[in-house]
Amino acid sequence: MNDHANTENIEEKRSEPRIILDQYYYVEFVLQETGHIYKFKLRDISSNGLCILVNETSAVLKHLKVGETLDMTYHPPQPSTPVESLKTKIRHITKDEQAPFKGHYLVGLSISSREPHPD
Repeated sequence: MNDHANTENIEEKRSEPRIILDQYYYVEFVLQETGHIYKFKLRDISSNGLCILVNETSAVLKHLKVGETLDMTYHPPQPSTPVESLKTKIRHITKDEQAPFKGHYLVGLSISSREPHPD
């Protein structure tokens, strides 16, 4: 009997591949209700994949809803690389009670479709 697990046939369970964090560093979006622009660093700390970390006191939490799709602008780590506007669905909003993110919410993101960014 082989003690090593066969990893060749393991299916990726994440909604977004890990390489997305190699392509993009942060996202920004405008909330229609407020007109405010929000910027968040992309993170891969959730077992569900791509997310942003939002302080529990942030006003943006009042406007984000699970299942909602937003137009988000994804910015790459290199300023010379073009940004992309991507339709992004809010997958979950989960309060994190463990250090170091205590007092924050993990907002899970899933890219729905790609659109060219207006210049």
